[in-house]
Amino acid sequence: MENKTNGNSNTAKLVVIGASAAAAVAAYFFLGPDGKAHQKHAKAWAIKMKSEVVERLEAAREVSEPAYHTIIDGVAAEFTKAMSGDRKDIDALAADLKKHWKMLADAAGSKS
Repeated sequence: MENKTNGNSNTAKLVVIGASAAAAVAAYFFLGPDGKAHQKHAKAWAIKMKSEVVERLEAAREVSEPAYHTIIDGVAAEFTKAMSGDRKDIDALAADLKKHWKMLADAAGSKS
């Protein structure tokens, strides 16, 4: 039988990290220092990329900072292959997502 405490704890942390990632990135992206420009130039791929990162975070068994960065790098690489020409924007979004690790880890720690 599965240990419910560890399974539920890990799942709860992943859900918190995923939800926090989506909320934090969206808020920063649209309300941060360059928010006005982002609002005008918001692209569907950015939303899809963030959603894919959240899905992979939720599917991961363990989420550490290196794993979080690896997930973001993997999604960014896939989007770069699919969308030649937006590499600069994809790299900028990936770098922005990576900056939020500490806040996400703190939020997951306080919720478990």
